[in-house]
Amino acid sequence: MADERFEEHLRFPQGRGHEPRGAHAGVAGGARCGDVVRVDLRVEGDLVADAGFAAEGCGATHAAASAAVELVRGRPVLDAARVGTGAISDALGGLSAGKIHAAELAADALASALGAAVAADGALAPPASGERLLVAMSGGVDSAVAALRSAETGAEIVAVTLELWRDEANDAEGSCCSAVAVRRARSVAHSMGIPHLTLDLREAFRVGVVEPWVAAHAAGLTPNPCVRCNGEVRLDAMVALADRIAAAALVTGHYARVGEDGLLRSAVDADKDQSYMLAALDQASIARLRFPLGELTKPEVRELAARAGLPVARQPDSQDLCFLAGTTREAFLARHGGPARRPGALVDADGRVVGRHDGAHAYTVGQRRGLGGGGGTHTPLYVTATDVEQNTVTVGPRASLRTARVHLRDVRLHRPASEVAQARLRYHATPVPCTLDGELLELHEPVWGIAPGQTAVLLEGDRVLGCATIAR
Repeated sequence: MADERFEEHLRFPQGRGHEPRGAHAGVAGGARCGDVVRVDLRVEGDLVADAGFAAEGCGATHAAASAAVELVRGRPVLDAARVGTGAISDALGGLSAGKIHAAELAADALASALGAAVAADGALAPPASGERLLVAMSGGVDSAVAALRSAETGAEIVAVTLELWRDEANDAEGSCCSAVAVRRARSVAHSMGIPHLTLDLREAFRVGVVEPWVAAHAAGLTPNPCVRCNGEVRLDAMVALADRIAAAALVTGHYARVGEDGLLRSAVDADKDQSYMLAALDQASIARLRFPLGELTKPEVRELAARAGLPVARQPDSQDLCFLAGTTREAFLARHGGPARRPGALVDADGRVVGRHDGAHAYTVGQRRGLGGGGGTHTPLYVTATDVEQNTVTVGPRASLRTARVHLRDVRLHRPASEVAQARLRYHATPVPCTLDGELLELHEPVWGIAPGQTAVLLEGDRVLGCATIAR
């Protein structure tokens, strides 16, 4: 029976070579594996009105793509969003371990096409009763528990995962935004009985996050790409998708809260609080967000996942920037048009040369690693300033990093400046009492190592009143 169903799709492929007018495409595979699947879908309202495919590679790839098209054509969007690797394999009578890769590629292409089509043309009706929620799922434990807690409210849940970056030099398993991570998130969602959509935002991410990050390093700054990504790329795209599917809100696994006044607030778990990374969101976006983990600690989240039998209960947290997984900042910059290695002088505050460096762009204010002692002494040196035009790095003792005045740019406030009482000047740094006067932040106590390019989050207690970029 399995062979018959497989052979049927090989002999009479469903939609091969068909490109529906107004369709959106999803592509998976490539030269590395030798198999490529392209699925084209047209969505009208809440239905997959038409579908077709093109494929290159082995017979299993063609059969899997044909099965995927047959499974979704004419079906409601949310039914189509439940089709994954397992459903495609079952439609072919069950694929062997050597052929299951074909079903994975077809599922990847299908999910990408469906997400693009729904984001552009979807118009789902609200559920007959209750509410629908869109949950951002990364494939990790936090987003899975956010989905679990949302489902416990009785809401209808739909999941979405963003593919933001694809780089063969990266560790795809360690990245939260790679094609591998998207597949993992879809598997988790389907195991929970949740329909899943994929949004391919790689171009928007490259233009809006990666290129500015590279440019900032070339200018000698220390940027916060996660703040920029959340504020300008990721969350607004998902909120727009929530509108398309008539979802009442976008749910994420961030450790943050929203107060009754509509302002973002820090999470109960101070060690995991992510309000800093969300500080660039505008009020309209915040109003559409829900954070089910804001009142929980990380151990409590893992316990909820284990109790529910979620396979990601003990999955390690992702580390560092998502697009740097498996590589270094220096290697990434070298591959993606960053400044070249340019040896220059380490100088002290009086301009005396005390050492050499490999390029001013590679250093950040407050950095200690690799500088050694200076001037023939054993005094530890820290970077106090960089000048990429002159290619000099100024160093000095830690005491020289102290400052009580911070100059800002691009100040964004949700409340009057007079209400700002503290500022967080680095991710997870302790908030510092302050007064905001225009673009000048007067700190009530000096701090060490203020780095130009970093984000200053402006607070009143646990309320996020706005943010700015540190100019100097």
